[in-house]
Amino acid sequence: MRFYDIFNGDADGICALHQLRLAQPRDAELITGVKRDNLLLARVHPAAGDRITVLDISLAQNRRDLDRILGTGARCEYFDHHHAGDIPASPLLEAHIDTSHSTCTSLIVDRHLGGLHRPWAVVAAFGDNLGEEAGRAAAALGFGDEDIAQLRSLGECLNYNAYGETLDDLHLHPAELYRRLHRHSDPLEFARSAPEFALLRDAFAGDIGKGRAIVAEAVGRNAAAVFLPDERWARRVMGVLANELAREQPHRAHAVLLEKGDGYTVSLRAPVASAAGSRIAGVDEVARLFAGGDGRAAAAGIRRLPASQVQALFSALRATYDRP
Repeated sequence: MRFYDIFNGDADGICALHQLRLAQPRDAELITGVKRDNLLLARVHPAAGDRITVLDISLAQNRRDLDRILGTGARCEYFDHHHAGDIPASPLLEAHIDTSHSTCTSLIVDRHLGGLHRPWAVVAAFGDNLGEEAGRAAAALGFGDEDIAQLRSLGECLNYNAYGETLDDLHLHPAELYRRLHRHSDPLEFARSAPEFALLRDAFAGDIGKGRAIVAEAVGRNAAAVFLPDERWARRVMGVLANELAREQPHRAHAVLLEKGDGYTVSLRAPVASAAGSRIAGVDEVARLFAGGDGRAAAAGIRRLPASQVQALFSALRATYDRP
């Protein structure tokens, strides 16, 4: 019997797997990549009886390969908060799917484990821009303001490391980052002592400073856009910059467009303010209007948007978020 752990390379995927393997140790082959590398199940060719765990990867995008894997007789445990589509009805699949806008995969794993390693779920929630949920959970655990700020910084830095066009854009391969992080049961101890965190914190500070210098432009009453150049620092920072813009202007939807040939890679964020009400839902639906678009209600992306479709994207944002 072989074991495979398949996970998104961002804070949520890494912290979800970390929690699970702290509670249920397992020597497994690690399969991961940059944040936008979502078609990871295609890399797995199991045999009957093999065990596969998938974390923070869209089931809808991987449905064909999931069906193939289940057809071999392998068993699959699936944790995710992205759009799932129809979930296969198979005794070989144990699905933990929750697409509500106030959760992430690490919080789903935390619920599954009964809060056994909750500080790491807090780190992931901060990384996934769920500041309110993360702050409540951290305060309930007795963390003070200084520790909460450290957990937030760690989550943002883990998330920052996952963004890039290829693994060469990243400071650390997500599998290696997971292995080093997995030596630590306490996230605050990791933040205090691990050179990996110091590396990411310092690199993040330089990259985000460049991103903050670019002014967002209004593309609707409740929507704004930022255009980034096709440079390594911009590829690394685009997702974290989108999260920051969403927090700073919570009544606006945001699109961060990164130059890519004759088009763009796009990160989308819905308004996060509670006053936005039902408008929080839908940014994934906007993304799916375009080829290669997917995500979840609060945050989504488009792999490649032709330059000729940029105005169509802005029109879709206005139609979704400029309603009275």
